[in-house]
Amino acid sequence: MKAHDVKRLVAYYVKKYNTRNPFELASYLGVEVQTGQLGESSGFYMFLKNHKCIFLNEDLEEHERTLVMAHELAHSIMHRKENCYFIRNRTLMLTSKIEIEANTFAAELLIPDGIIMENPGLTRAQIACLAGYDERIMEFKK
Repeated sequence: MKAHDVKRLVAYYVKKYNTRNPFELASYLGVEVQTGQLGESSGFYMFLKNHKCIFLNEDLEEHERTLVMAHELAHSIMHRKENCYFIRNRTLMLTSKIEIEANTFAAELLIPDGIIMENPGLTRAQIACLAGYDERIMEFKK
């Protein structure tokens, strides 16, 4: 899926459910979310017995948890039958097609275009910081 198609997909869900909150979107979409101790993994998505399930590491800080949730939500929407893992400090650097798509979805969901337009003098890194996310997320913002 091309980046502009991912952007349109995010816009569709934001408009339909009137939220950019990935936890609320998951609820609307019937995606089960569980939090627990996951060791090195920040989170992962699994398709189990015809159910979409996202597992999040309980040790994550709020903004990191939201980022991981948005990333895993993308997998539940775009890669429904794949099992995908978010490894702390690695997933934002992966180059596989499905990981790039999930990162693009998360960036589009969590960094609205309005925040960029309202702050024309800020760098992309500063925009990410303003929104509370690692600057690497901006590499996926189109």
